[in-house]
Parts: sequence; C-alpha cells; structure tokens
Amino acid sequence: MIEFIRVQRFKTLMDASFPLAGLNIFSGLNGMGKSSLLQVLLLLRQSFERHMLLDKGLLLKGDYVSLGTGQDILAEQADNESIEFLIKWKDISPIIFNFNYAAENELQPLNKKEIPQVVDYEVIKKRSLFNQNFQYLSADRISPKTSYEISDYYISELNSLGNHGEYTIHYIAEYGTKAINIQNLKHENSISNSLIENLDCWMSEITPSIRIHASLQRQLNSVSLCYAFSNEKNITADFKPQNVGFGLTYVLPVVTAIIRAKPGDLLIIENPESHLHPSGQSILGKLCALAAKGGVQLFIESHSDHFINGVRVAVKEGFINNADVHLFYLERNSSKQHSSNIISPEINENGRINIWPQGFFDEADKQLEKLL
Repeated sequence: MIEFIRVQRFKTLMDASFPLAGLNIFSGLNGMGKSSLLQVLLLLRQSFERHMLLDKGLLLKGDYVSLGTGQDILAEQADNESIEFLIKWKDISPIIFNFNYAAENELQPLNKKEIPQVVDYEVIKKRSLFNQNFQYLSADRISPKTSYEISDYYISELNSLGNHGEYTIHYIAEYGTKAINIQNLKHENSISNSLIENLDCWMSEITPSIRIHASLQRQLNSVSLCYAFSNEKNITADFKPQNVGFGLTYVLPVVTAIIRAKPGDLLIIENPESHLHPSGQSILGKLCALAAKGGVQLFIESHSDHFINGVRVAVKEGFINNADVHLFYLERNSSKQHSSNIISPEINENGRINIWPQGFFDEADKQLEKLL
C-alpha cells in the first residue's frame, strides 16, 4: 500500500503532501487540482509500462493520460524547472522521481543527479501501481450498446477491464462463475461467492432485482450484454441496455472492478457515482469502504455528497475504521495565481466530519437555507 506521496511543482500542486489510507477521496471545485494526484500515479504507471520511468523519464502522452508537453504541467509558480514526486510504500524506503523540465517535449527527462537512490526494477514491479494488481477507470466509461469488443489479452494477461471499462462485459462472460476474493464484499443476499451472483445483488441495490446476462460470441469477436428482472417466481425476458437506462451500464465497470478486487490491489476510479440516483451513489460509497476494509487501496475522485455520506455511514456502522478513510479537499490558494491548498477533513468513529471548508459538499445546505 502507498502510505505517502509528496508532489512538487506539478500543475497546481507547488508542494503538496498526501498521507494516504485504504480509501482516499479527492474533491474540490472544478479546476482546483483534485485530479492532479491521480494523474501523478497514472503518469508513473504509463511511463513504467513503456520502459521509460527508470532510465529515460516521465511520459506525458499515453494510454492512461495525455497532458501535452512540459509547459502544460510545470507549476506556474515553480521556483526551479524540475518536477518531483516522492512515494513511500508500506514496506520499503521512500522513492524519489525527479524530472527535468522540457517545455515542448512530451517526455520529461529523468534527472538522475537529483535522485538519491537507484531504483531496483525487481523491487518496483512488485508494487501494485506497476503490476497487474491495478485498475484505472476513467470518467469516460462504456455506454449502453448491444455488443462489446473482446480482448483475451486485457482480461487474462493484463487482468484489466480496460481504462474505460470496455472489456467489463467480456470479463463477466469469462469469469462470472469465479469466486470473489474478499469475503466482506459478498452481498448479504448472495447465495454463493461467485462474481456474477454478487454482481447481480450489488447492482440490485441500484436497480432492484436486476440480472446481468453476458454472452460471449467468439465467431463475431464480440460479447453481448442484456438485462433481465426477477421476482419471487419469474425472470423477465432480456432487455437491451439501451432500453434500461444509461447509468446502469455506466456504473457496471465500477461495481465489477470493486467486487472482483483482491487484497493488495490498487484501484483509481474517477466519478464512480456519475449518472446514478442518490441512493445508488450512497451504495457505491459503502462498497468502496468494504473493499478498503478488505485490503484494497482506492483513489476516488468524487463530486457527490451522497457518495461521501455512504462512506460516513459505513464508518458509523463499523464496516470500516475511520482511520482507513482519508479525505482531501482542494481549493485555490488566494495568495498565488494558480496554486491549490489541500485541506484534509477527518471522519470520526461516528461518521461525523470535523471541518467543512467553503465549498466542501455544502451546496445542499446553502440552497436549503435560501428556501427556508
């Protein structure tokens, strides 16, 4: 697990420190830098995958994120032309990555003179950030379609649903009968440990009595998705995803990624709650809390007070310890032109938050006050 990250001179983060936990939630107004920490992790991974991180530098354009060139990422108030990330994992000494500034280049060269240690490839590839115990889900996820592409390479070799969840349906079709890895992610209504049974139960918390049918069609190099609904005696005919609702398919990769995870995995998910009813958003908060309790480390970007409240209730009901949840709220630094301040509200054992900065999930209260 990653315990601590320090980011210097990257975008709006001039010098920002993030003490981390199992469940890490990032929020803030648009443009305040709440995505920046997630981008740091994604940049490091894509540079490592391209075999550049340890001897060439930081690759700004790739499968996970594309940020332009050096002039797009160097902090506006930078006191020197370098970008530095320090990462502390639980069981090894901190590792520093320092990169020289190349204004018009998408590769920021590794500054070996400023790195105090030699990074061992065999050591670093054991970290979840750099191996197959990793899943990133962009905010741009799959939409309802009758069929989806398949990729044995992604789901089997990379153990990935795709950065947009595009191989989720293929994964369900291939591994739906496989047992889930974390027992406390088993839904109370599930009659087995299978992925598909628990997926149906958790998705039914969002849309009651839903059943997911994924059918592999090898001859067409595709997999089809349908939904059905059950009652005490019967199951309806299959419905095309286009006729069931956008949010259900959009959230399917999120729920699948969480309940298939195993202890030690690292998940980065952008806006998991998008397109969901408030009750569904709260359920996702609880699900993330259960995964973190089971040993998964999650980095979540969210705009949803319902998601946050789902996590808070999970703390109060004992599904996760409050110390295993860290909140980060990013706001503009009033003394600098384009720099962020980081505020870390804390959740106590009763699910209460100790401080509420201006703009921190307080819009409902503001509007209600106007109505009253």
